[in-house]
Parts: sequence; structure tokens; C-alpha cells
Amino acid sequence: MTDKSKMFVYPKDVSAFGFDWGKLSLTVAPEVNGATRFSGGVVDLPSGKGHTRHNHPGAEEIIFVISGNGEQMVEDDEGNPVVAKVGPGCTIYVPESRFHSTLNTGDAPMQLFVVYSPAGPELALRELPDFRLLPPGGG
Repeated sequence: MTDKSKMFVYPKDVSAFGFDWGKLSLTVAPEVNGATRFSGGVVDLPSGKGHTRHNHPGAEEIIFVISGNGEQMVEDDEGNPVVAKVGPGCTIYVPESRFHSTLNTGDAPMQLFVVYSPAGPELALRELPDFRLLPPGGG
């Protein structure tokens, strides 16, 4: 149920999408607080973990590195992988439908804030074989 009064949301206050590679806590989304044009949340990646090459058909993505260090891949217009080392403060732009991947190469957890526009493509993550819904405050 949408609660439009949820203007201030912490990751611990929402259920999270858990995976073998980490978790995504959607803190802005139609189902969380009624956002209509985008969705977003916090991604936690343990050391040595990351999500494999994937895309979000019809959506752009912004990835902002809050903490930790990693390797980010975003394919160019021709489908060639472009890889860069990323760390705190780096913003990564993923053009519409572009394949990308993230790997935590550091010794500490990596935390990202991600934004999808339009909202919705992240819900397809529920179909992945390692998906599990974690309760609010859950590990």
C-alpha cells in the first residue's frame, strides 16, 4: 500500500530485495511513497560481491557511490564494455537500456544509491532465482 506521507525514509524502514550478491532497499518508489517518475534506493554489496551484467529495458539509471571501492562497467553505444574504478562521491550514468555491472573490489562493504527513471524496471529483480524479500530491518 502506498503511503504518500513517507517523505523521509531510511533503508532499515522498508523491506529489501536480497540476493547472493547483496541487497537493494527501495526507499523511493510508487509502492513506498507514491513516486511516479522515478524510483531509487540503497544497494549494499559485501566485499568481493557484485551484480553481473544486466540492463533495465526502457529505463535510465544513476548510480552514486556512497562508500567503498569497486569496478563499474557500462557498455558504450556499440556494446563494448567500458570499465572504471569507482569510489565514494562518483556518479555513474547508465543510459537507457544499457548493459552494466558493479563489483566491490575493496576490503569493506560498498554502498550505492541508485535511481531508475521511469520507475518500475527494478521490480523485474523479483524474478531472479536468488531473490528473497527481506523484512524491514532484516539482514
